[in-house]
Amino acid sequence: MKETAEVLEQNILDYWLEVETLPGVILNARVIWAFSAAYAALHRPEYLRTAERVKDAFMAHYIDPVNGGVYWEVDGEGKPLDDKKQLYAQGFAIYGLSEYHKVTGDLKALAAAAALFQMVEDHFADRESGGYIEALARDFSPLEDMSLSAHDINADKTMNSHLHLMEAYANLYRVWPDPSLKQALLHLIDLTCTRIMAPDGHLQLYFRKDWSVLPGAVSYGHDIETSWLLLESAFATHDLDVVSRVRPYALALGRAGNEGLMPDGSMRYELLTDGTFDDSRQWWVQAETVVGNLWLWKFHGDMAAADRALACWDYIRDNLVDREGGEWYWAILPDGTPDLSQPKAGFWKCPYHNSRMCLEIMKLFE
Repeated sequence: MKETAEVLEQNILDYWLEVETLPGVILNARVIWAFSAAYAALHRPEYLRTAERVKDAFMAHYIDPVNGGVYWEVDGEGKPLDDKKQLYAQGFAIYGLSEYHKVTGDLKALAAAAALFQMVEDHFADRESGGYIEALARDFSPLEDMSLSAHDINADKTMNSHLHLMEAYANLYRVWPDPSLKQALLHLIDLTCTRIMAPDGHLQLYFRKDWSVLPGAVSYGHDIETSWLLLESAFATHDLDVVSRVRPYALALGRAGNEGLMPDGSMRYELLTDGTFDDSRQWWVQAETVVGNLWLWKFHGDMAAADRALACWDYIRDNLVDREGGEWYWAILPDGTPDLSQPKAGFWKCPYHNSRMCLEIMKLFE
């Protein structure tokens, strides 16, 4: 635990304290979450100052004052650069702002998170087929292209956005136990088990509006990440029946995700639709492999999972952690070299998966 605490403070968070604010709703929302959660655990005042600074700018520039919801990207002056409303982004805004409220008691942050929840339910919820639409225009009219990133296909609904909306709703429910929020959280938990997860334990990634499945890869990182976030979300409901119902699904997801483990302890990225593997070891996948296996050990009684978590941590420490430049490399390529073509700080590369891994280890062993 001491080793991961040092990586959290000296390698990850110290690096981000020096980074100027970068564009992108995902990065900024995750920075708010990471430094709020780190402050709660470590009580370093500079963490709270960073969370507050980014939160203030976020609320001033990313929240649409006319329609509600958060923009995808703003320019250096805080003006909308890409004003689409991506479901994934609304989830992370709720996640970051609710975490900030949790550690500060800031009622404006809580009100903003609650308003985002209501906006999602009013505009993104599919009352016919269940679940939530992937993206809408600034005024909540339909979009032709709803794809989240260049890596994703254009689909009406996705696993990834539902996963992180569930995570966000669970975090908000801990500080704002509203009955309608609980029902929405229960709906997301149920969808994960009955619609998004396939019978073989893997997650299906893309769907049409009626939940018919579109072709997609097997994402080992999302399988193992969802295995613990699903159970954590069930715990947030404070309902033993929900926890009991979810537990076998979470276990199956964890086992399916671990099919991607490599002999060196790391986790490969994906099984592609053509049957080949992407064997790059992406930073976030390794972080989730550690946490997911620790949850399999602690909450499912899988004794070997602790060894798997330790082996993956050893791989992270020896390969992904940049001791000289700070932070983690984006990935280790199949030839064993770091992927230097991708940034260590950018739209998608944020102190979220890796700081959360360190904080989860600290919580599990406190």
